[in-house]
Amino acid sequence: MTDLRGNWSYPTSIRFGVGRIAELPEACKSIGLKRPLLVTDPTLAASAMVQDAVSANAAAGLPTAVFSDIRSNPISRNVDDGLKAFRARGHDGVIALGGGSALDTGKVIAFMAGQTRPLWDFEDVGDNWTRANPAGIAPIIAVPTTAGTGSEVGRAGVITDETAHAKKILFHPKMLPQVVIIDPALMAGLPPRLTAATGMDALAHNLEAFCAVGYHPTADGIALEGMRLVHENLEAAVKDGNNLGARAGMAAAAMMGAVAFQKGLGAIHALSHPVGALYDTHHGLTNGVFMPYVLAFNRPAIAERMAAAARYLGLDDPSLNGVIAWVLELRGRIGIPHTLAELGVGADRLGELAEMAAVDPTASGNPVPLDIPSLRALLEDAREGRIS
Repeated sequence: MTDLRGNWSYPTSIRFGVGRIAELPEACKSIGLKRPLLVTDPTLAASAMVQDAVSANAAAGLPTAVFSDIRSNPISRNVDDGLKAFRARGHDGVIALGGGSALDTGKVIAFMAGQTRPLWDFEDVGDNWTRANPAGIAPIIAVPTTAGTGSEVGRAGVITDETAHAKKILFHPKMLPQVVIIDPALMAGLPPRLTAATGMDALAHNLEAFCAVGYHPTADGIALEGMRLVHENLEAAVKDGNNLGARAGMAAAAMMGAVAFQKGLGAIHALSHPVGALYDTHHGLTNGVFMPYVLAFNRPAIAERMAAAARYLGLDDPSLNGVIAWVLELRGRIGIPHTLAELGVGADRLGELAEMAAVDPTASGNPVPLDIPSLRALLEDAREGRIS
């Protein structure tokens, strides 16, 4: 484990390695924080890692309060409540500690700290991000405790509009955390089921980025190596949560996926977002369900690219079929459901889900153009377990 350490400055300052959570007080001081708000989820709020972080900051003269009223798929009310706490207590920055829900909510709270417009005025549509007052965005430190979303190195947050029952993306360049602490030891206690679901999220980000339309060789290279890290480490991390080498590999893969998908995403996410919004399913788990169906649908556009990926991963069958077979085998070994029906998705809502997916901002990155009929067909295949 002593070799799995580094100080990385792409795309932001990243402190990677076991035990580096001890550097949190110094990291706060390095960006001028004196009274941070630690945003986390309700389960982690009572954990030793959060209590230790608060105590360490207090000992360093950095009084730190905790806000944890966050749903697993955070809603705008969670942001509003966190914003009230941030302003009422005079905080000057955010420590977002936890999985994707805590990271996204913490980042959006920091983003909204000094804004006067309402939240949805900044939805990632067109140039809405330019409406924000950059000086009103509070500094952010991100500490992931799962290896999935990679939100710790992202410039956006996903929040559910509970009125519209839709997940929406808030974006601004200054939402990128100034310091990231990735400590694989913080992930050791993650249960196998969540390790599997978040790991499939990391795989989906790297895989879709590699397949997305557009020219971005840097993102392609990062995505390819991210897939290799998942291939070599996810099953091991699920089987033994204390395998810190596997945890480190998955932590790096998750971070790399979020860097790579600046190139784009696609139908996996376009379909997963509305399912999560309507059924409150885990995002990574839902991505894992959709993955083989979308790979098969995209066959005309990605066969050659997936053959290259299969060769890099060392699969026995160096083809798109080989990649699909690997995904199916991996899902079976780590307990990812095969169909939407297993997630409770009813046939009566497939039309509604297809319409929502068609306007999801990630749909445009799919290598095969999407429309409502094709998305409906994908949903039907995923519900019935048909892979063409």
